[in-house]
Amino acid sequence: GRARLPGGVEVVAADLARPAGWDAALDGVTKAFVYAGTAGLDGFLSRAGELEQVVLLSALGADATSEDAITRAHGEAEQAVRDAGIPWTFLRPGGFAANRLLWAASVRGGVVRDPFPDSHSALIHEADIAAVAACALTSGHIGAVYELTGPESLTVREQVSLIRRVAGRPVRVETQDLDGYRRELTAVFEARGLGSAGSAEVIEARIRRLAALVGRPQPTTGTVRDVTGRPARNFAAWAADHAAGFR
Repeated sequence: GRARLPGGVEVVAADLARPAGWDAALDGVTKAFVYAGTAGLDGFLSRAGELEQVVLLSALGADATSEDAITRAHGEAEQAVRDAGIPWTFLRPGGFAANRLLWAASVRGGVVRDPFPDSHSALIHEADIAAVAACALTSGHIGAVYELTGPESLTVREQVSLIRRVAGRPVRVETQDLDGYRRELTAVFEARGLGSAGSAEVIEARIRRLAALVGRPQPTTGTVRDVTGRPARNFAAWAADHAAGFR
């Protein structure tokens, strides 16, 4: 009901965790865009053998043998798609700029707390991921593995500064203690229905990654331009597109 789709697009409800709805969802479908972290992926793939292509939203560094829980899970999902024998395209974005919407209440309160304010990331606009996915679904790209980042590497402080401009309010950055950060992430997982025994492992893996990014600008890719023909949006553009969420 909330989807803003053009006329003529048929909307069918589907949930990978509920196999009973898969047949109806797949009726007449030749290609699918799927998220690697979705429960029920293996079962879905076993019923989707007639698909001509799966475009899988994975993650940068996906590796089924990784010690990191997040990159391992995405690597396992990629392997599941390969094993299913369905033609595939893998999209591996790095950090999502959209995750900064978690700062919305903090921005309105005037203080953003982060355990590593000088850590770098090359965050990507979700619209750029969507644009690459649309190209993959409509123009081939079978067997391609696309690493996706934003066009620049910025620290948390720099990102907050850009959000502050579009929010039109004073906002400062404070260093958050790690225990507080753990509690905050746990609450986010629980609010999204993701609480599990593995949540602590995921949180600790994230802390290690962020600590390693302090003072280290991250590499960027030109994949968005290569695939879509136009450059990736920068973080300032993302902040402007989401200004209302911070006001």
